[in-house]
Amino acid sequence: MSGDVDAITAFLDELYPYRSQTQTYRELPDDGVPAADVVALVRELAGREDRIGDEGRVSGSLYSGDHEHYHVLSEVFEVFAHANVLQRDMYPSATKFEGEIVSMVAALLNGPAAGPDVCGVVTSGGSESLVTAVYAYREQAAKRGVTRPNLVIPRTAHVALDKGGHWLGVEIRHAPVGPDYRVDVDAMAALIDENTIALVGSAGNYPHGVIDPIPEIGALALQHGIGLHVDGCLGGLLLPWLEDIGVDVPPWDFRVPGVTSISADTHKYGYGLKGTSTLIYATKELRTNQWYAVPDWPGGLYVSPGLAGSRSGGLIAATWASLVINGRNGFRAGARDIHEATVRMVEGIRTRTPQLRIIGDPLFLVAFESDEVDVYLVNDELKRRGWRLNSLQLPPALHFCITRPNTAPGVVDAFLDDLEAAVAYAQEHAGQAAESGAMYGFGGTVDGNATLTAIMGGYLDAMYDTAPAGI
Repeated sequence: MSGDVDAITAFLDELYPYRSQTQTYRELPDDGVPAADVVALVRELAGREDRIGDEGRVSGSLYSGDHEHYHVLSEVFEVFAHANVLQRDMYPSATKFEGEIVSMVAALLNGPAAGPDVCGVVTSGGSESLVTAVYAYREQAAKRGVTRPNLVIPRTAHVALDKGGHWLGVEIRHAPVGPDYRVDVDAMAALIDENTIALVGSAGNYPHGVIDPIPEIGALALQHGIGLHVDGCLGGLLLPWLEDIGVDVPPWDFRVPGVTSISADTHKYGYGLKGTSTLIYATKELRTNQWYAVPDWPGGLYVSPGLAGSRSGGLIAATWASLVINGRNGFRAGARDIHEATVRMVEGIRTRTPQLRIIGDPLFLVAFESDEVDVYLVNDELKRRGWRLNSLQLPPALHFCITRPNTAPGVVDAFLDDLEAAVAYAQEHAGQAAESGAMYGFGGTVDGNATLTAIMGGYLDAMYDTAPAGI
């Protein structure tokens, strides 16, 4: 019994670490808390939570890591924090900021190669960019009479596409990947029919950082007269700079015939504050499909560019600021540091931990699997040593997405030392159930997926509850 209580307590402490250290507000306080006390508490919590990221021990998530940069962007945000860019008559500066963000990103993605009508929008993040792309292609296909739309994507494509399909009534057809973890183009071809609205390729995909064979997918899209969306949410604002400094990057952007839209997150390698992405279209005709306008509403003429109505002027201004503050040389420097760190990490893994197998030819995201050790046991030990990697499944693997904090002196060497020790730990504990892999073992079957879905739903429930009293 005491063991069960200990397990519950440990779970609650992980989910609600401040439950015994701060006051839990279940209702509004009678008297407002002094602003200075609120700011002090928030700073204290942020200081605790930023520590591991500031040390460069986190995969992805924190792409700049420069707190002075964050401070400047926050100053820009503050100026427009109260502004709702839905009201352009009051805040026409948003038109300058959004238009220039779209233009700068489109140029980086070689938008001029798509023609003079290349255009785009700013969204709240990669998921909104992908869901919006699904919507635009669905609406485009509806004009030619498609009523049972489907979208063909790689099995490794971002799951936000599945979410978009679920919400929008679009069947998502998954094409398998080959031994190199790139999508099997012949398998994609076999999934296409008269109701297919578009194809998708990743550059690079979230699990493994692999760039799908975009030229071959583009040729397939042209053959069938449908669009091709390239999901560059993760790497879209880094790959151009890697190519710029001489790294061999497979073709993936608007220079590839058949590419009709690309998503790229400004809050990742654009080093912006969290909450913005871009969706760039080859033509204004395609973009028009995402507009929503109602001319006869009693509330007046209503027009919206996407899912959101009200949007923060602060985030848009701060995103614009990040792009122009970094400039070409700033982004080049970041790409150079990230590339050098990636090369050192890959070489170190191959020479020091041969039990692990690198997936693909990493450009910025280092993924590895193993036939010799349980990578989840490896992850258990890395977590105990203060590292936060991303666990993958189908097959089991880990990945480390290299960002600027990971390029600090000594970080890669420290990781390789700890990874070597973690592999030794996994060898010593072979056959033992891994803590970080327990959930993944349920997946892959109908019953297992149902169990996991229920558990994950319960976790989301808990995320929106106040910290429980008592235990």
